Amino acid sequence: MVGQSPLSPGEGRAVLLEPFVHQVGGHTSMLRYDEHTVCKPLVSQELSFYEALPLAMRQFTPQYKGIVSVHLKKDSLGNLTLMASPGLGQPEGCGRLDKCKWSASASTEHGLVKWTHTQVTKTFRDSCPGKVLLRTDLQYHTDSLLEDANGNQPERKSYNPWGLHCHRQHLNRMSSKTNENKLHQFLLLENVVSKYSYPCILDLKMGTRQHGDDASEEKKARHIKKCEQSTSASLGVRICGMQVYQADTGHFLCKDKYYGRKLSPEGFRQTLRQFLCTGNQLRVDLLEPIILRLKALLSVIRKQSSYRFYSSSLLIIYDGQEHKESTAPLDHHFPFPKTHGTNPSRVDVRMIDFAHTTFKGSKSNPTSHDGPDPGYIFGLENLIKILQSLSEGK
Repeated sequence: MVGQSPLSPGEGRAVLLEPFVHQVGGHTSMLRYDEHTVCKPLVSQELSFYEALPLAMRQFTPQYKGIVSVHLKKDSLGNLTLMASPGLGQPEGCGRLDKCKWSASASTEHGLVKWTHTQVTKTFRDSCPGKVLLRTDLQYHTDSLLEDANGNQPERKSYNPWGLHCHRQHLNRMSSKTNENKLHQFLLLENVVSKYSYPCILDLKMGTRQHGDDASEEKKARHIKKCEQSTSASLGVRICGMQVYQADTGHFLCKDKYYGRKLSPEGFRQTLRQFLCTGNQLRVDLLEPIILRLKALLSVIRKQSSYRFYSSSLLIIYDGQEHKESTAPLDHHFPFPKTHGTNPSRVDVRMIDFAHTTFKGSKSNPTSHDGPDPGYIFGLENLIKILQSLSEGK
């Protein structure tokens, strides 16, 4: 990237990069570029995956849209801004992504990014029409994230701070380690929830192993312990994050990765059921389309020899506001629903996060494995079994 100059203020189309408010899991910062596109820091191994993506897997992954180069700027008031211009070597057709800007008020003394209550409210309002707030069970150090003009936090628990937490951490790292002239590359990917008005999202960490082939012994031991102490070992899948729209209250109910790590297999099953509950309704109509899509993914994964999707996630998505005839009361057991005429597009299943994915021929990781990913397959099979048991009212 040496020698590439940032675009001048008059060039291209300035775009405000906002925190992606529907990020329910992970630790990498996701940014909203536009309605249909998100950005994330580029990792060479993930780029290698997208560049060599098998045709059969493309319906189960976000569309790769190209690369932008980003540099950090700080104005005289201490405000942090991410300026982005098209990256070198990006695919043709991405030239329209000329210039991105993300601004946030920052504490000049500590370098901590703070979003005002007004900014966060506007972001949520623009992303979800109607009366939408986030009710959350997330508990960690985010005291400075949401403040009003007087520095108070009257509605701190009304929002899901996970994505904002990731953004703050990312900007803190960038501001402490790099200078303003250093260029960073970001991946541009499809926003897979853009077609949903009230996106209900379940983020599942897949597989029995989470560390990549390049992990240090310390990191390897840490990830092995997390798997052993969670449903990753027993089921091959654990909950990494969740948001469910509650139609009766107009709020989202959220869970984070710390909640998911503590779940027993039965707790995992009950949380899957909760994911399909939109307030006082159980969305039994969604079970068959989700199961069918998971089975289709399983068929594809079984054919991908040498792939290992270490630390990747699987998103299950549906719209939280549907017609009443597609729901049923919670206090009954239901047989497998008849869904003649069901529109499969109401649900989606997508694989994401491939920074530690490896495969034969990968430019970023020479390690080669034989056959399909057994841990990922184990997790998918158990996930399908649990959803099938829910559909049978068990």
